[in-house]
Amino acid sequence: MGAAVPTDPTIYRLYEALQVYGPTLKEPIHEEFGDGIMSAINFRMGIKRVPDPEGDRVEIALNGTFLPYQW
Repeated sequence: MGAAVPTDPTIYRLYEALQVYGPTLKEPIHEEFGDGIMSAINFRMGIKRVPDPEGDRVEIALNGTFLPYQW
């Protein structure tokens, strides 16, 4: 049984963005750091409003420790 898809609209859009752009984000992470993951332990996050003439935008920064895969 798979994980349930979020029903809250804001959480669903974040889920959707990671589903669509996750592989695209993974590639430069692996190119820059090697094979591994971004840990959510000792995790930092920032959110800010970015003014835009077509409507304000949301900027989210995720800052996690890189953990190389242990083989």
